[in-house]
Amino acid sequence: MIRIAFAGSLLAPLMLGLCGPGVSMETPTQPNETKTAADHQTIDFINDLIPMFTKLGCNAGKCHGSAIGRGGFKLSLYGGTPKADYDQIVRRDGGRRVNLQDPELSLVFTKPAEVVEHGGGAILGDEKDSQLLLSWIQQGATFTSLRQLKRIVVQPARYVASQLDAETSVKVFAHYLDGSSRDVTNLTQFTADDSSAVNINPQLATMKVVRTGRHIVIARFSTEVIPIELVTPVATVTPNLSNEPRKTFVDDEILATLSELRLPVSPVITDRAFTRRVTLDLAGRLPDYRSQRETLPMNREMVIDELLSSEPFVNFYALKLAKLFRIQSKQDKNLVTTTPEAARAFHDYLATQIREGVGYDRIARDIITATGDTTQYGPAAFFTAVEDPRLQTELTTEVFMGSRMKCANCHNHPLDKWTQDDFHGLTAMFSKLTRSQVIRVNPIGRNIHPNTGQPALMKLPGGKFLPEDTKDGREAFVNWLTDRDNPYFAKAIVNRLWKSVMGRGLVEPVDDFRSTNPATHPALLDRLAIDFINHGHDIRHTLKVIAMSSTYARSSLAIQGNEADKRFYSHRILTPMEPEVLADAISDVLGIPGQYGNEVLGTRAVQLKDGGIPSEALDLLGRCDRTNSCEGGQSPIGPLAQKLHLFNGELLNGRIAAKGGRLDTLIASGKAPMEIANEFYEVALNRRPNLAELKFLGNLFDSNSSSARQRDVLEDFVWSIVTCKEFVTNH
Repeated sequence: MIRIAFAGSLLAPLMLGLCGPGVSMETPTQPNETKTAADHQTIDFINDLIPMFTKLGCNAGKCHGSAIGRGGFKLSLYGGTPKADYDQIVRRDGGRRVNLQDPELSLVFTKPAEVVEHGGGAILGDEKDSQLLLSWIQQGATFTSLRQLKRIVVQPARYVASQLDAETSVKVFAHYLDGSSRDVTNLTQFTADDSSAVNINPQLATMKVVRTGRHIVIARFSTEVIPIELVTPVATVTPNLSNEPRKTFVDDEILATLSELRLPVSPVITDRAFTRRVTLDLAGRLPDYRSQRETLPMNREMVIDELLSSEPFVNFYALKLAKLFRIQSKQDKNLVTTTPEAARAFHDYLATQIREGVGYDRIARDIITATGDTTQYGPAAFFTAVEDPRLQTELTTEVFMGSRMKCANCHNHPLDKWTQDDFHGLTAMFSKLTRSQVIRVNPIGRNIHPNTGQPALMKLPGGKFLPEDTKDGREAFVNWLTDRDNPYFAKAIVNRLWKSVMGRGLVEPVDDFRSTNPATHPALLDRLAIDFINHGHDIRHTLKVIAMSSTYARSSLAIQGNEADKRFYSHRILTPMEPEVLADAISDVLGIPGQYGNEVLGTRAVQLKDGGIPSEALDLLGRCDRTNSCEGGQSPIGPLAQKLHLFNGELLNGRIAAKGGRLDTLIASGKAPMEIANEFYEVALNRRPNLAELKFLGNLFDSNSSSARQRDVLEDFVWSIVTCKEFVTNH
């Protein structure tokens, strides 16, 4: 019998026509293919070879794992589909990549070893890796899988260094469904989120932190990824935080992290500063200066409760949810229309639920299971917010799970657990809905799975497939989603609530929950989520827990030692006002209401029920286009245009001196320039001028001249107030 050298021939006799009856045309399997891990000499394609390719970067997105591969050779991204990878290596192109007769001449070896030219250079430099690959070829290059991976464990998963340049070694262990485990450190890829902060020695599996703070390294073995947290204190001396007030469990968790990082805390702000901050955060408007007491210590809890029970709170948080759910009148490329009536109905629904204190789990259920006429039942308009069922899956998982499942549309998610079956199984549910003014269940709707070319079966994310005869899977999905043990739903919304009042999410971006993007304070996120569930998914309750904490009340002014902190809340994070809030604040200070489309003059921007209502002012201030997510993206106008408009545009210049406005009225009343200045400080900044400012204003104004004669100076002064950093930010 004549031998053929290339494995693509599979068995030489087949090529020579000498194959007799009963000879298989499949790649020969090892007789011990299903043996347990005890057979350690057999090379396991899935558990040995695939992890090695991943460690070397062969199947990364910038190499052969890209959508079209590279150099005529394509691997699945990070080994997501091992069988397809095996076929590429062993069977494609006549099997030229594997030489069973002389393994060292195999193209799959000579290329990465750069015996022959390789675009990626020499990446197979480690003797163990080379021997592993050659041994697999010597054993027949079979698709052998001895066991199924269950999970990986990293030791240590968290390392707190005592000083800069401290180094730790890491071990990674794979645990299998058959109960066996092994050390797979040499087959694990380690990648630092910030390579300038952590130096990694991949050969020794050691990590050295070269910059203070908290840093993440991703360990990837096979299809599993897990974060390693490295912490180096910012200072050499631990501040004494034992006497810092702890008003809610928020303070316990924040102070514990600050103590570990050796970060001192900024002091708590005054009552007036707190009133401005909390009113902007909970009501989306400036406080009334004259309603506040001057002497007695303020009952901050009473102020918070009054705001949470107010109609401005309802308006503001209905707006926040409307942005989240992308409520706006529009017609998409498929000519599906969300009418102004539908947008208003959806917004009114949200406002009613907030006003009545309905739990967020109930809101989610109403929206996800909605059917009917969108102009009559607002939640149904959620299914016209985007253009097709796949985009609906992306929107739904981003909103209700804080997860970017869209990466699993074309391939298994490279940084998360989501598979294509998860994505297309959920899309199959939304494919059963019509997209029009009336949302109905469509029995013949289907979603074609790109891997099989067949209709995808409905599937719960990370869970089971639904029965094939399921007509509408949304009820099963929302039951899974709102179950108290669901790891995504409660955390996603409390993280957004935290960001809305603290300026930054515990997980950032807020729609990117995954194990490889851990929270800055995971224990706090867990406690907030559990507390939220235990209190009936009550948005008001969680906001109060946060607002009552000393952490929330800290000054935005950094002190020595915490100047560089942007993530751990040693001081308040300065946050710009939302465009609608800033527009209303400008109107309130100037005494001239804004005009929005055909809305009644005097309608506040935070009360607008349709994101499609035209407003040049709001667009210039950075209003997001709700066609896409409003979370974290830049406005379509851009910061430069906004600043130029604030300097010279009609948003301010046409209104500062307008007849009937605040300045015009004060001048007409005969008030002195300093009295006018005091009022603008009170209304805009919720305080009076300090000594330095009083001295400046004394030099600016002529005490011997009337306000009417100093109108130009006063106009410039008002302009400076409504464009200053202290006014346009919540601090």
